[in-house]
Amino acid sequence: MSLEKTQALLSLMARLRDPETGCAWDRKQDFNSLIPYTIEEAYEVADAIERNDFQDLRSELGDLLLQVVFHSRIAEERGLFDFEQVAAAIGEKLIRRHPHVFAGVTFASDEQRQQAWEEAKSQERRQKEAEQKTESVLAGVAKSLPALVECEKIQNRAASHGFDWPDTEPVFDKVREELHEVHEAWQSGDQAHIQEEVGDLLLVVVNLSRHLKVNPEIALREATKKFTRRFNYIEKQVEASGRTLRDCELAELDGLWGEAKRVQSKGLNR
Repeated sequence: MSLEKTQALLSLMARLRDPETGCAWDRKQDFNSLIPYTIEEAYEVADAIERNDFQDLRSELGDLLLQVVFHSRIAEERGLFDFEQVAAAIGEKLIRRHPHVFAGVTFASDEQRQQAWEEAKSQERRQKEAEQKTESVLAGVAKSLPALVECEKIQNRAASHGFDWPDTEPVFDKVREELHEVHEAWQSGDQAHIQEEVGDLLLVVVNLSRHLKVNPEIALREATKKFTRRFNYIEKQVEASGRTLRDCELAELDGLWGEAKRVQSKGLNR
């Protein structure tokens, strides 16, 4: 984006926020009220990428950029910072985290480069924690993240300070242990205890994903898409028979589920 277009966008937002001539809705927004919109726009960017819809991606990136401009304008009005400072900060961070590009540093491997990246992030966190007088190494992970993402980040942070299994096999054992505890809680009938144990199971599954180098958020999203495709197949087959899902026995639906797996795994169209 040229400086002219950037300034035009910033001027548009300033006009929308003008106390006298701006938009009533835009004027009444603040950091907190914009949180759901900012999160939604980020997910819509991800959705456009996953659909390979690059025209839509261009539009969604614009919507996400608007959120950055919106927050920056509110901050400027409060004397906190402005858009230029936001842009400058990320530019400085990119330079700081890429010494192999901007400072002539040479890394022997991708692993060494990644280690340097993580160390740079760790130094930034330590500086931020010192400024904010926080002590926990887990401080700074956003609480508004999706639960799986937050859990993974928390566990990565703990692991970077030595709190982790040395290899993967014990994590499988822990998953089995937590699953057994969920079953025991279910047998007790104590709903609060069941919820607690299910939470423990999910947490250790996220830990297993991390050890297997799988992003749990992406893995679950893909699994949900797969479930949806297979369920849609069942719906079409039942509809073709002139019935509804509730007209069918579970055994029949389960059979159609297996058929959907076979058909879709072969890439066939039915």
